[in-house]
Amino acid sequence: MDEMNDRTCIVTRRQAEADELIRFVVGPDSAVVPDIKRNLPGRGCWVTADRLHIEKAAAKNLFARAFKAQVTVPADIGDMVDGLLSRYALGMLGLARKAGAVVLGAAKVETAVRDGQALLVLHATEASDDGVRKISQARRATVHLGGPAILAYKLFPEAELSLALGGTNVIHAAVLAQDAGLAVEKRVVALDRYRGGTPNDLAMLAAVADEDDAAEDME
Repeated sequence: MDEMNDRTCIVTRRQAEADELIRFVVGPDSAVVPDIKRNLPGRGCWVTADRLHIEKAAAKNLFARAFKAQVTVPADIGDMVDGLLSRYALGMLGLARKAGAVVLGAAKVETAVRDGQALLVLHATEASDDGVRKISQARRATVHLGGPAILAYKLFPEAELSLALGGTNVIHAAVLAQDAGLAVEKRVVALDRYRGGTPNDLAMLAAVADEDDAAEDME
């Protein structure tokens, strides 16, 4: 199989870009192994990059069909992929912090959002509604003023954010629009997509756009 030209999901049979898929290979023990960084040797197969499709591939024995061999699929393959994507994203976040591409704390995050410097916002899963609301208001205001649409994600608990960012009690963080920040965005988006996305956030931005369109129609 020429993987460079045939990235086809073994579940949907649809071709897609590499970032929309997760590659799997077979290890020496005949176990299916997620190749998150797409750099493991051997023939690979591809699955749409969300938990639903990966667990469906496992349940329907599609990995064995794709590899044309008897393979062992870990019972917790869905959790395994989630953990790998999470660690990858947190690792990139730590590198971005060292490069000066992350700011911490609600006040600094709000400033980065209003200045249009933030690429994305991260809230700890424990973040209070009030703290999230203030930053969300800043994000909406930025879009209204013609600035970028800055998405926010609740993917990691405070302990994981604090460990990755070398801080304590990290509840709110903004990743800045720099090269290191772009690398973080790619991994955060991948993890978010794997977990089903953030429909509430996307709906909020869509509502802002609708409000702007309505205002233009009234002018």
